[in-house]
Amino acid sequence: MRKGKYLFTSESVSEGHPDKVCDRISDSVVDLFLAGDPYARVACETLTTTNLIVLAGEVRGPADITPDRIEAAARQAVKEIGYDQAGFHWKNAKVQVHLHAQSSDIARGVDAAGNKDEGAGDQGIMFGFACRETPELMPAPIQYSHAILHAMAKARHSGKTKGFGPDAKSQVTLEYQDGKPVRATSVVVSTQHDESLSQEDVRELVRPYVLKVLPQGWMCPEEEFYVNPTGRFVIGGPDGDAGLTGRKIIVDTYGGAAPHGGGAFSGKDPTKVDRSAAYAARYLAKNVVAAGLADRCVIQVAYAIGVAKPLAVYVDTDGTGKVDEAKLSDVLQQVMNLSPRGIREHLKLNRQIYARTSSYGHFGRTPDADGGFSWEKTDLVDALRGAF
Repeated sequence: MRKGKYLFTSESVSEGHPDKVCDRISDSVVDLFLAGDPYARVACETLTTTNLIVLAGEVRGPADITPDRIEAAARQAVKEIGYDQAGFHWKNAKVQVHLHAQSSDIARGVDAAGNKDEGAGDQGIMFGFACRETPELMPAPIQYSHAILHAMAKARHSGKTKGFGPDAKSQVTLEYQDGKPVRATSVVVSTQHDESLSQEDVRELVRPYVLKVLPQGWMCPEEEFYVNPTGRFVIGGPDGDAGLTGRKIIVDTYGGAAPHGGGAFSGKDPTKVDRSAAYAARYLAKNVVAAGLADRCVIQVAYAIGVAKPLAVYVDTDGTGKVDEAKLSDVLQQVMNLSPRGIREHLKLNRQIYARTSSYGHFGRTPDADGGFSWEKTDLVDALRGAF
């Protein structure tokens, strides 16, 4: 753990950010297919720009999920985000669906057959992380960045605060002393807004949500509180900037406070280890920290396409561990089967739970009663403590 004083910054983006619009659409398609068949295969990428939505990728699922149904799911996702603007409108935008059958070569490697278990959908490395900086066991800068935008979005949807548009970004810089955050040194929030509002109007609309999220006494100096620094943000969303699925992978995870394997999550069914194994790694890291075995924990898992067993499981507790890291790696593989099938079954991932993950982070969330965010549970704590 780093000693002394230093600054660290993370950013978040709202559900109306162009890339997040794409993530939401892609994950809505995943949910559509899993609702029809829990074992459907989906790899859906989305592009958005001014009044245009393009979907492409590979699927395998129920024949009654037609392009018309996929288009309807895309439009509903945009409607729920809140886009009914002239340059990007849920009803008026053109939607193109270019999804085709999954490659038989990929399916051959992933499908179970005979004595062969289900294999990983691709090679790659995935990371999970947890730390004691927040009650959610997340790095504080990204958790606060998410929370500011999430609170603003709730106020926009409820009508509590008038004038916010769907597109927004936040950035929080915290001062650390000997590895612990102690205060914010700067906060940046840029939000799409009604044309009638001045920059100062928007600043005062944003301020309460920042104060609500940051711990008492942590607010940055007034001169370091930046709201819409360009002075105007009326044109936003895909009308202002093209969006693509999977471009906000650091926002989706730990805000740069931990390594990232490089694979995006949204638009992928749970046979894709880019998604499911990253969820499993977070689940294990969170349980390690919750069990008191370390104050910080990074876990890396590695896979080969078509191979069921992970090639390696690496654990790093950054000098905060209370137990041997090599033994901890062995124990983690005993308490959870880290094959693609084992992860899906343990976390019950073959469910319609993905659209909700597409904004405000895949981690640091509260597990839902219907199984959403199951990887945020801490139900391995007793087993981990009992192993040492």
